[in-house]
This record gives sequence, C-alpha cells and structure tokens, in this order.
Amino acid sequence: MAIEVHLDEILKKRNMTSKELCSLVGITEANLSILRSGKARGVRFGTINKICYHLDCDVGDILKFDGKAESDDEE
Repeated sequence: MAIEVHLDEILKKRNMTSKELCSLVGITEANLSILRSGKARGVRFGTINKICYHLDCDVGDILKFDGKAESDDEE
C-alpha cells in the first residue's frame, strides 16, 4: 500500500482507545479497525477531519506516503 496509516501511534500518544475514538467520531469499531490496519480502500474527508480534531493532530500525522506507486492490481 502506498499510504501508511499511523493511527495506533497517535492513539497511544493521546492515551485514547480505539473504542473511545469511534464513539467521538461516530464510526464503527470494524471500520476504524480496517483503517488502522491499512486495508481501507477509501475514507471520507469528514471522517479524517473528525479523527484529526479529536486526536488534536494533522492528517500527515496519521497518513504517510511511502514513496511508491500503487498499481491497480495490488490487493
């Protein structure tokens, strides 16, 4: 995956559980788990906005580009 997700690190720094974040953001634990694992194929800007707001972080703190192009056939 060309985008790395560093949500777990930010959650630890903020002493927040994923369950607490789900409650604040209004998403299911299953969907947050998919995002945390890096297996999400897409995420709404509104969801990222809420995550960043409640974790007091920037988008670049949780999503990083690994410098590689992703081909359409990668799963």
